[in-house]
Parts: sequence; structure tokens; C-alpha cells
Amino acid sequence: MKPGSTVWARNVIAGVVLTAGPLALAACSGRDVGPEQQVDASGLVQISPNGGGSVDPSLPVVVTAQHGGRLTDVTVVSDTGRQVAGQLAADGRSWRSTGALAAGTHYTVKVAAADGGGDGRGGVQKSFTTLAATSTLTAVMTPGDKGVYGVGEPITVALSQPVHDPAARKIVETALTVRSTPSVTGAWYWVDDKTLHFRPKDYWPAHAVIQAAFDLGGAKVQSGLYGGAPASVAFRTGDRMLALTDAGSDYMTVYRNGQEIRSIPITTGKPGFSTRNGIKVVLEQEQEVFMNSSTVGIAAGSSNSYALDVYWATRVTWSGEYVHAAPWSVGSQGVANVSHGCTGMSTGNAEWFYDTFHRGDLVQVVHSLGHEMEPFGNGYGDWNLSWSAWQQGSALGRTVTTSPADPAAVTGGGAGASGTALTTSVGYLRPSA
Repeated sequence: MKPGSTVWARNVIAGVVLTAGPLALAACSGRDVGPEQQVDASGLVQISPNGGGSVDPSLPVVVTAQHGGRLTDVTVVSDTGRQVAGQLAADGRSWRSTGALAAGTHYTVKVAAADGGGDGRGGVQKSFTTLAATSTLTAVMTPGDKGVYGVGEPITVALSQPVHDPAARKIVETALTVRSTPSVTGAWYWVDDKTLHFRPKDYWPAHAVIQAAFDLGGAKVQSGLYGGAPASVAFRTGDRMLALTDAGSDYMTVYRNGQEIRSIPITTGKPGFSTRNGIKVVLEQEQEVFMNSSTVGIAAGSSNSYALDVYWATRVTWSGEYVHAAPWSVGSQGVANVSHGCTGMSTGNAEWFYDTFHRGDLVQVVHSLGHEMEPFGNGYGDWNLSWSAWQQGSALGRTVTTSPADPAAVTGGGAGASGTALTTSVGYLRPSA
């Protein structure tokens, strides 16, 4: 390539900007490119922080043109390749970082500048290292096994450190992203100082692909606390399964994607042990569970005590509410409520329910004399909050419209592979807005 050509001159400048240390650029020959003399840019710009180590990561990076010069390009990048966002002033005289610096990270600042008369251009590069964090914030997210879940499964985030300050919570929430195909509108909800849940306005679509991630990029969250290692999860949804449990009629109606597929005679909680009303989400399943009434405060030997093996048990609350086989109460099923709060059915129906329902599927109880399902703390009662109430739990006060997910993020077959479309609506599905 001929010296003096426009391309040659620009490549020399770009190449030198990537070289370590202050740069003195050799003069270009040839006036066909205009009056562009290469100059020592170290005299044209001032960079703060001024290199070295032990830099406070809460400080911004500021680059200023000197002697009437102007900045033509500024890049601040970590050794891992993460670029720090920044804003160039309208007059080109200064640049300031708008993105946060990470703790314990080495950065390189690369600057291209022109002198005040527009007759010279040059580049300069400096490096610095931020102070290491005294404490880092990480997260454990669920569901994280790339499996197939019901449409009621929320995304949960368990933080390693409590975050109470509203401004710090906004920083945390900004670092959370959700993607899904199809797209949904949802929101994050701060359950407590260490726990967040994400749910859509309505249930997840059937056969959706969902991804979520938490990445603070090492940014400062609050005094002494910085972002740690990122986390991410991916999963799919299967058919929309709903078990509408009517404690008034003592029948359960099961719907798949809005269509009734089975009606099951049941018994729910008797007076004093009434089953909770509301929407619950399947938490786990066990073929056999030993149930002892003393663990829920019923004295051994009393008229309400029990200690027995229960089969085909589908848990819907952490306090011990299940859908399970109750062969001892078959005569009351479809007739009366005689349980201690669980939903009992015949062994055959319970086995069918166990095989048909999975974690994240919906169990809704209506017309019970019991109190309402708690939104949090006893399972996933997230859907018992109205959408307007749910939005109030966001530190940012905003909803999230998800961008498309990557189908390759999840693997495997199962319930999420068929792509069955929703058909009809079902009553008692969710609280009013």
C-alpha cells in the first residue's frame, strides 16, 4: 500500500492506538489526504485515573482534550473484553464513562485525538487496575436444569448477600434479564432482601423456551459490595395443566391446554383443617411419603393424629399439603371433606395425577372454608397476587417485555416438544387485575 494514501494513513493511526504506552506518530507524506500531521497525542489528552493500580472502581473514567484539541475516539475495555459504556461531549472535548467499573479488574484506555488546528492526529493508551472487592454479590437461580416445567413455574433468584437499599436494588434488578419465545410481559418482585421472583402477567405460554441471566459485570451494588460471578438458567414449559379443585362439590376437574380431560372425585380438608383456597404450583413429587401428624402440631394419640405411608404424593405447599392417594377415604370422595388439608383421591386416580402433573403445573382450590394461599414462603403462591400488586414489587417500577430466547439453550424432549396450541379458556385461572 502506497505511503500517503488515505487508507495507509488511517491504518497507521489505528494500529498505533492499540500499541502500549504514549505514542509519537511519524509524519505522513503526501498532501492528497489533507493537512493531517501525526503528533504526540500524550500532550493532547488528559486521562483520569492516571494509570497504575488501587483505583477506586466507583470513580468514573474521564478523558479531556487539551490545548483546544478534540477527541475522535475513546475505548475503555477490561482484560476480559468487557467494554465500559461512555458519553462523548457534543464539542468533542471530553468523554466520561457512564457504565460502572468492576472491582479487581485491569482496564486499558485507548484514545485518539486531533489537535486544535485540525492539522495533527495521534493516539495514546494507558492502563489501570481497580481495587479488589471486599465482598461480592452472586446469585442462585431456578429452574436451572434445562428441563420441562409447568406454565406456573416462576424464575427465582437467591442472592448471596441482603440488599435493602432501594438504589442498590435497582442496580441488581437492572442486571437481571429474561428472554422467552414466545415473548411475554412480566416483572420482577422483591420477596425479601435476598430473594426475587419473576412471573409473566399471565402464565407462561405452553411449550415456551425461557432463559434468564444475572450479570452485574463486577459493578458496585452498595458500599463494599460488588458484583461477583454471573449466573444463568434455561428451561421449557410443557402443556398448560390445571387441576381445578372444588372443595364445595368434592370434585377435581383436570384441564390440558384449556380442555377438560378428567373429572376426579376427591376429599379435601375437614372443618378445622380446611384446604387453602387459591392457586398453587406443584413443588415436587414422591411415590411414597411417610406422614406424621406430630410434625404439623397434632399431638400423637389424639383423635386427629396419624402416622402412615402415603403413595403417589404431589406436593403443593412446603407446610405439607399434597394431592395423594387416600384409599381409606374412598367412600367420602365426591361426597364430603374428611382430610387434614390434603386433597385425597383413589389410588388409581392419584397415580394418574402423579404421572400427568409435574413441577410448575397448576393446582387451584376454590370454595374451601380455608384461608387463602400465601403468595410467598409456603411454596409458589405468586399467582395469587393481582398483576397490579405484582408490579409494585419491582424496585425499578417497570415491566419487562422479553426478547426472543435461543432454542439451543435447552435440550431434551418430553412435555415441551409437541407444541400443542391453547384452545379454550377456563374459569378460576387467575386473580383479577
